Amino acid sequence: MNKFWKWKNQSIRYVHQPPPKDLYPTPLGTVILIHGFGGNCDHWRRNLLPLSSSGLSVYAIDLLGYGYSSKPNPKSLIAKNNASDPSSLNSETSIDFSSFPKKYNGSPTAVSSYDPRIGSTPFTDMEHPLGSAYNFYTWSEQVNDFINEIVPSSSVHLVCNSIGSCVGLQTSISHPSKISSCTILDPSLRLLNVKRQSPFVRPFVRGLQYLLRESDIGSAFFGNVATRKTVKNVLEQAYSDGKQVSEELVDCILDPGLERGAVDVFLDFISYSGGPLPEEQMRIIDVEELDIPVGIGWGKDDPWEPVEDGRAFKRFECVKRFEEFEGVGHCPMDENPGVVNDFIVGFIDGVINEG
Repeated sequence: MNKFWKWKNQSIRYVHQPPPKDLYPTPLGTVILIHGFGGNCDHWRRNLLPLSSSGLSVYAIDLLGYGYSSKPNPKSLIAKNNASDPSSLNSETSIDFSSFPKKYNGSPTAVSSYDPRIGSTPFTDMEHPLGSAYNFYTWSEQVNDFINEIVPSSSVHLVCNSIGSCVGLQTSISHPSKISSCTILDPSLRLLNVKRQSPFVRPFVRGLQYLLRESDIGSAFFGNVATRKTVKNVLEQAYSDGKQVSEELVDCILDPGLERGAVDVFLDFISYSGGPLPEEQMRIIDVEELDIPVGIGWGKDDPWEPVEDGRAFKRFECVKRFEEFEGVGHCPMDENPGVVNDFIVGFIDGVINEG
């Protein structure tokens, strides 16, 4: 059942699935599920009840701009960004990024022997290049405030997919006392990030992003994307087994994307070529010695985020478990919920029992 929470004058949709009271008068733990790009709470529809049946109190939340949460225009948010204003949405404005390169580039995990695509990027370009509030720092504050105001627990386990993984990791960094563990499923390697791009390609990418975001071409592009046929085709590419892409799933993804404001959020995010990479976030967790166990699950057939690249994440001390799922693509929690639910519960149980 959908519920709505007012956050900084914005409406945020979430769902809650408590454990059966007759078996678990007190939940064994609390979980917040965080979706990926273009997703929402409904992408976890096959996980809520199974996870709660294991004794967990399970929440799923629509990030600002996605699902049925508010979608304020990115350009209007830029004008209102003010770190001293409690209603300001852009949490980038309160972070001093100047110390990042010196503090973390010399860390033990910043070694040149890593795969060149991950594990050794410099701590630069950590902000949204266009200043929008749609960034991982804002979303992490949204999750933190959700814990403070809605979740009856001071310590939760985050479970995230794709770009939601950067949200979960950032929440773990910014508010480590609130987070017991962070499970990331097929985390986005953020190939559009400026640190992934060749210096020769960057001007062309930046120009294309600006053209899409600032002209009618972007709206036309979104109009071609936001159709049943295109959404179904994209999902079939992301999923290893195209038969898992049901009409119900297409509706779950497409319907919120047709809401007013969705086109501006979409175009703003594909212009978000700055911000943290997952390996930078895990490096911070290691260097700061934050007690945040990270579990990683990865579909072996993920066409967007190759597991071959992701295996380098095993080198981080915070990564306590890394599991690959056979015959699964980019959204394992929906493609093979039985296996993935067992992985999530097993990792969280291990964290709880060790604690």
